[in-house]
Amino acid sequence: MESLRQQKVNKLLAKELAEIFRSEARSMFGGGFITVTQVRVSPDLSSAKVYLSIMATKDKKAIFKLVEDQNNIIRRKLGAIVGKQLRIVPELMFYIDDSLDYAMKIEELLKKK
Repeated sequence: MESLRQQKVNKLLAKELAEIFRSEARSMFGGGFITVTQVRVSPDLSSAKVYLSIMATKDKKAIFKLVEDQNNIIRRKLGAIVGKQLRIVPELMFYIDDSLDYAMKIEELLKKK
């Protein structure tokens, strides 16, 4: 179970990362629409799993590769924003959240019957 501190850090990181992805979408990520669906921080706050949903693009894997390649830049930008609130900016690990695609696939299968 997550501590209250972890929950607060999760919300803070999700909010600020979403803003980074929104503001830098054109210059850093080729105009792909990236949303942060969930952030899970480790108990010691040293690492964070960031789940991303990538939409409005044909090649999701290419956009995700851009995100992974620019991990250090994203972390640096995040550190500039949350540096006063967190002593250590967590190491970011990105994952694709395909729950929306999965739900749409299930809905499509149910419509066929």
